[in-house]
Amino acid sequence: MHNRHDRPGPAARPVRLGPRAVAALALVSAIGVVAFCWPLLADADAAVTGHAQDAPWLFAALLPLLVGVVVATIADGGMDAKAVAMLGVLAAAGAALRPLGAGTAGLEPMFFLMVLSGRVLGPGFGFVLGSVTMFASALLTGGVGPWMPFQMLAMGWFTMGAGLLPGSDRLRGRAELLMLAGYGCAAAFAYGTVMNLYGWTIVPGLASGVSFQAGAPVGENLVRFGAYVLATSLGWDLGRAVLTVVLTLAAGPTLLRALRRATRRAAFEARVTFEAAGTPAER
Repeated sequence: MHNRHDRPGPAARPVRLGPRAVAALALVSAIGVVAFCWPLLADADAAVTGHAQDAPWLFAALLPLLVGVVVATIADGGMDAKAVAMLGVLAAAGAALRPLGAGTAGLEPMFFLMVLSGRVLGPGFGFVLGSVTMFASALLTGGVGPWMPFQMLAMGWFTMGAGLLPGSDRLRGRAELLMLAGYGCAAAFAYGTVMNLYGWTIVPGLASGVSFQAGAPVGENLVRFGAYVLATSLGWDLGRAVLTVVLTLAAGPTLLRALRRATRRAAFEARVTFEAAGTPAER
């Protein structure tokens, strides 16, 4: 005898990403790449040390673009009020997780939740979730500073990448879990590397072998940047990567089931229809 809860239901589908949402994501990502990388192409006389002063302008551009991604996704029929509500719940959960590690040795437990959420709910939802979660956690921990919009972009890309992984409709079980753990490990290092690129260009007084040289050839600066990453943050990123892998493997099966169950019940793309009321005899 089978319990009614064991009956197969409709598959949990990620929030659909339509053409307008893709265009909005491409625009915000292009602006983010420029914001991170322009010092590498700056002239020797450019005020690269003022890179930190880009933050208010980037933040001012980022917020309406994030709203634009949400609005475009709603317009394309991939997101509704239930999806927005889930976005708020997951962002609050991620923001609450961040202080638990207190940033010690890179131990940030929110990263594994972003991996699993992005996997289930898709790349567009994931980008907005990652950015909003980082914003909320910065307010919660007092970590508001010129680095915050850069963190929002990096976390948005981190979460979006999980939604772009293959096999979202068919890959399940141990294979999926190992793929997510591997992605979480690699992406944790990538997140740290991207954030290092922001900080490295504005930190003065570094040793000549690792310091940023405005106007130098891009290849030379990238070699210095690699040495800087190895010397200053590899251990920190390793802690983040290991914790993400451990939590993904330990809590992943349960959390993936919960997220997929919530997604099925929410039925984000289901259309609401109304039937005409019949006569009392017909009802």
